Amino acid sequence: MVNVEHLSLLKRGITTWTTWRTRYPEIEPDLNEANLRGVDLQGLDLKGAHLEAANLSQTQLQGASLCQTHLSRANLHQAQLQNANLRAADLAATDLSYANLIEVNLSEANLISANLTHSNLYKADLSQGNLISSNLSHANLKQVDLSDAQLRRANLTGVCLHQATLCDANLNSANLQQAELISAYLYQTELYKANLMNAHLNGAYLFQANLVEANLIRADFRFSNLCKANLFRADARGANFRGANLMQANLEGVDLSYANLRGANLYKANLERANLSHVDLSQTELQGAILSEASLKI
Repeated sequence: MVNVEHLSLLKRGITTWTTWRTRYPEIEPDLNEANLRGVDLQGLDLKGAHLEAANLSQTQLQGASLCQTHLSRANLHQAQLQNANLRAADLAATDLSYANLIEVNLSEANLISANLTHSNLYKADLSQGNLISSNLSHANLKQVDLSDAQLRRANLTGVCLHQATLCDANLNSANLQQAELISAYLYQTELYKANLMNAHLNGAYLFQANLVEANLIRADFRFSNLCKANLFRADARGANFRGANLMQANLEGVDLSYANLRGANLYKANLERANLSHVDLSQTELQGAILSEASLKI
């Protein structure tokens, strides 16, 4: 339960709160289950505070210091958090749906099973964040930094990841159906068994990415860089690889039926046992490619 004294100090405003925090830096404010709906907390120092299961919906938290704050199971629906510092904060199972998280620092934050649907994370820092099983469907993740982040089994349906950085991120078994990953940076990204059906990855950088057994049905990889990527046994039926760089990529056992490989570079690519039936291979570079047991039915 909330500490009544701490809650009273908070509601007196930024001057009283800052003075108290400066005088007693060792005290971790106890605001668990506090009702702070719609309260103006802009710029406040809430570092290390306990706000578990607190109601912070529609709260003004722009520029607030929430580093290492305990916010698990809190309600931050439609909260205003732009430019706030939430580094290493605990946000497990927190509701951040429709929240404004523009340019927020969420590096190393715990967001396991968090609800971030329709949230605005433009240019946010989520590097090394833990977003396992989180729901980010239809969120704005344009130019976000998700390098080294854990996104296993996360729901990223319909998200905007234009120019996002996901290098070394783990998205194994994540749902990226209809996601927009145009010009995204996915160097050595783990996408094992990920669902990228109807996703747009035009011009994306997927050098050495792991796409083993991924669902790539009708995905758009036009002019993307998949050099040395591993697509072993991926389902790429009807996918568009026009002008893509697949040099030395592993496409063993991939189903590419009805895919568009027009103008793609498959130099020294491994296409053993790949299904290439009804594939457009016009102007495709196949020098040094391994095609043993591949199906080339036209």
